[in-house]
Amino acid sequence: MSEQSAKPYLIRALCEWCADNGLTPYLAVKVNAQTRVPQAYVRNGEIVLNISANATRKLTIDNERVNFNARFGGASQEVSVPMAAIAGIFAKETGYGFSFTPVEDPAASLERATQPALTDIDIDTALTQDARDAAKDGDKPKTRPSHLSIIK
Repeated sequence: MSEQSAKPYLIRALCEWCADNGLTPYLAVKVNAQTRVPQAYVRNGEIVLNISANATRKLTIDNERVNFNARFGGASQEVSVPMAAIAGIFAKETGYGFSFTPVEDPAASLERATQPALTDIDIDTALTQDARDAAKDGDKPKTRPSHLSIIK
């Protein structure tokens, strides 16, 4: 049996803590293909959502997604955010909260893993080239003229 993520539990806990203390919980989201949010409010692939009881209707935070209805520009819209897209949750008034390490896209992970790495031969070649460049410049470090003058 695999271990469940603590992320949904932490999100629910911080939402409850904010409600108990009269604070406003905000959800920071990295928008992806599985995220249903109003695209007009997405900036640089991210959106910050107010998930307080006053701002949402039918808020559910289960182990897979955060779902709710909210008004954006006066129009009610359904919002659905997968747990993997949540970058953090914080209280608006204090900034207290949690940030989460984003889950990496499997395709990007595979591409990075299959890129050729520097080998010992490549490193030796680079070091030899650096040594040749240093020899061309001479072994002595360049000196600056003194800014001091002798007074008699």
